[in-house]
Amino acid sequence: MANPPLNVCLIMHSTRSFNLGVGALTVAEVEILHGIAYDLERELTITILDWRDARAPYLQGSDICILPLDGRFLIRPTGFYRTMRQADLVIDIGAGDSFADIYGGKRLAWIFAMKLLAWVARTPMVMAPQTVGPFVKPLSKRLASFMMNRTTLLATRDRLSTEYVQQMGVKTKVIEASDVALRLPYEKPDKEKNGRIKVGLNVSGLLMRGGYTGQNELGLMVDYAALVHDIIRFFLDHPDGCEVHLVSHVIGDQLMVSTHPEQIEDDYHASKHLAEEFSQVIVAPMFQTPSEVKTYIAGLDFFMGARMHACIAAFSSGVPVVPMAYSRKFEGLFGSIGYTRTVDCTSETHEAIMQKIVAGYENRSALLQEQDVAMTEGRSKLDRYVRELSALMQTVGKTRR
Repeated sequence: MANPPLNVCLIMHSTRSFNLGVGALTVAEVEILHGIAYDLERELTITILDWRDARAPYLQGSDICILPLDGRFLIRPTGFYRTMRQADLVIDIGAGDSFADIYGGKRLAWIFAMKLLAWVARTPMVMAPQTVGPFVKPLSKRLASFMMNRTTLLATRDRLSTEYVQQMGVKTKVIEASDVALRLPYEKPDKEKNGRIKVGLNVSGLLMRGGYTGQNELGLMVDYAALVHDIIRFFLDHPDGCEVHLVSHVIGDQLMVSTHPEQIEDDYHASKHLAEEFSQVIVAPMFQTPSEVKTYIAGLDFFMGARMHACIAAFSSGVPVVPMAYSRKFEGLFGSIGYTRTVDCTSETHEAIMQKIVAGYENRSALLQEQDVAMTEGRSKLDRYVRELSALMQTVGKTRR
């Protein structure tokens, strides 16, 4: 008897977020699911509950259904709850690092509501590899523990999150994996041989404007804008004759920028503003998909960035990279697989960061060797998640509700 079709529902993923890091998680997750379904010889339908962003979806296909998510859909009995009842499995990736209360109560309330409805619907729930915490408020910490203890499969993407979950007293088995974006597909470009070294810099529009409030609530020790200026000047003046490419990973649209300029954390417009001062820099295009930006980054010779998934794109495509951390998720991810080249903008001085970036550039071959070893570890840890998810997908949905 043939295996019955399998309906997997993805929540806290996105097919059209302006943040291509969240998109990278989604595209890579779907790639993993397709591979598992092929091996299991099971027909697969993937339902993605997605916010109503203006961008066209990154993903299309006869097996992919994208349902718009809003408040009415969440509370309507024929909306979110029915979708959960119809699913054989729900996978929540928490947008990578949103399962915490440091980003405000509204976002966390959405996550709790969706997890709770999935549990009430009695649909097996997977927490895909993600950063967990921190939870500062006692109530949110208790609710987080409650929901994690009702998760069928719980995966973190770093050692710090694993330890944090264990300290919370969660009884569910925890799998320490790595970021699924290590599997984000891309096209290996033919590097141009023009005698110039191509240096990529991802400039975070969020950090350029001083955080979400402009009051440095992310706790940077350095003046990020001044640091970016010094990095650009250093490489433009370098005797190697470097090309400096400003590569965006959170990319808004023109309407959003013109109507809500005070809300912009958009990297592209921050890069365009810098290009007015530094006419020699090359501003990378407004990429439409996560794989497009990874393909572009793969054509560079050295990379730095404050968007973690821009750094993961470089790391997993063989480009020497110095990640520029503004939160513990950087060290959690890269440190857990043995890559120690991350600089910390919340605890290190301007001078120390510049010295490490310069050392990384001058020792690019050493970085590549270190990345190769760390990438092997990352793949191995991610494979554990894939095996556990495959075992679960082999059993769920055999008897349709």
